[in-house]
Amino acid sequence: MFTGIIETVGEIVERKEENGLLHLTIQSPLSHELKIDQSVSHNGMCLTVTEVHEDKHRVTLVPESLSCSHPSKWNLGTKINLERCLKADGRFDGHFVMGHVDGTLKIININPTSSKSIDIIFEIPPYAQKYIIHKGSICLDGISLTVAEIKKDEIRVSIIPYTREHTNLKFLKAGDYVHVEYDLIGKYIEKHMSKE
Repeated sequence: MFTGIIETVGEIVERKEENGLLHLTIQSPLSHELKIDQSVSHNGMCLTVTEVHEDKHRVTLVPESLSCSHPSKWNLGTKINLERCLKADGRFDGHFVMGHVDGTLKIININPTSSKSIDIIFEIPPYAQKYIIHKGSICLDGISLTVAEIKKDEIRVSIIPYTREHTNLKFLKAGDYVHVEYDLIGKYIEKHMSKE
């Protein structure tokens, strides 16, 4: 389990496709601390570390993971938000994030504000609107964020300068896609209600 509080940003430095699998090598300040078999959130997707070499580590994506992603998320040079799983005795600063992404959202616009923060507008598919509430939590590229505004087919999140500077958000632009994981509690409620 994760919290959506990003520890560092890495970069894809090698990718290899093999029999439907995608092997990625990530270079990051965190890589040397990782261990083989460790679960790490990569842009919100829980992936298992398969190799560690000094300042790099390797992960493998299976077809199921790739089907929930956007191809542009795994290009050479792509910046990747990284978070290790939550320690049992750690503080819970974000929200419940499983690392099981539901799909991707397209950025419609990025608007600077007078307070040096930015507002990012995302396009929301019709099926997903039931999982989103005003001031509720949403996980975008592994980042725990609060929904500031909901419209018919879009949402707005407000990003403080610190979050923008210390995540991959500073590299994104309109037209890019981010991984999304909708609030776990909402999905469990839907499951429960559908049985009645």
